[in-house]
Amino acid sequence: MSASGGGRAIIAAFLANMGIALAKFVAWFFSGSASMLAEAIHSVADSGNQLLLLLGGRRARREADKEHPFGYGRERYVYAFVVSIILFSVGGLFSIYEGIDKITHPHELENFWIPLTVLVIAIALESFSLRTAIKESNLVRAKGESWVGFIRHAKAPELPVVLLEDIAALIGLVFALLGVGLTAITGNSLFDAIGTLMIGTLLIVVAITLGIETKSLLVGEGATDADHRKIVAAITQGPEVEHLIHIKTLYLGPDELLVAAKLGFDGQKPLAEVAAEIDILEARVRKAVPAARAIYFEPDVYQATESPTPPTEEVVIRSVD
Repeated sequence: MSASGGGRAIIAAFLANMGIALAKFVAWFFSGSASMLAEAIHSVADSGNQLLLLLGGRRARREADKEHPFGYGRERYVYAFVVSIILFSVGGLFSIYEGIDKITHPHELENFWIPLTVLVIAIALESFSLRTAIKESNLVRAKGESWVGFIRHAKAPELPVVLLEDIAALIGLVFALLGVGLTAITGNSLFDAIGTLMIGTLLIVVAITLGIETKSLLVGEGATDADHRKIVAAITQGPEVEHLIHIKTLYLGPDELLVAAKLGFDGQKPLAEVAAEIDILEARVRKAVPAARAIYFEPDVYQATESPTPPTEEVVIRSVD
């Protein structure tokens, strides 16, 4: 998987979560803490999610065929969407169930020092995983772009998923630490149950956020505003085209952008000259936006029958077809 796919961040998160999950299960077994059990299930779910992201990245690299002429790039979006469902069901709902069960059937917390020790170690490991995810994200995050903007607009789903998972894991560990700590201090297991409910609520919120963002990618997103402007400039900056009539873009996968445009040429140009100029335009667009791999330009005869209109997001200048 490429750097843009966040392979190193995914592997770091997987290794951290597997070790943390095992430690949490041991702590739950000896202490009976509901927060620890919820966190252990959370870590198992996260580990499975990272395997799904790696599998999605591998399957997305398959070559295009007759059944899928534009390739399998969107499989990465599908697996990211599945991850959000797993996080919601296995992580969030299970934690909510455990919290309610602990409230209705209180259980005394035993050997509280074990879960407290595990939680402190887990926070250190999750911090390392988050640091790796941030480092990988900074390689592809636009200069000056906020983290919220990066998560909302990133076309590669893996890094936003890992970032949100790691942030949720750290916050969840703090909730568990508070729940277990207050229970150890007061002897009231209600705090442990409340910590579990807070973990479940957090996971559901993160899962819904991931689901909304990956759904948008599955439905189909166009180029970013910055890339759209670069493509328009690459087409219109030379003498080849009289006018750019309209343009549409669509991400076929995180690393492949489809560009389709209708171009108005001088009606007196020979067909061979138009074809040669289209080749020049395609090369210029690919240089401006390397992700624009699938380019389809439809030539048309431009007729200056109406005054130019200001450029818009999709329609730059209209002409009579």
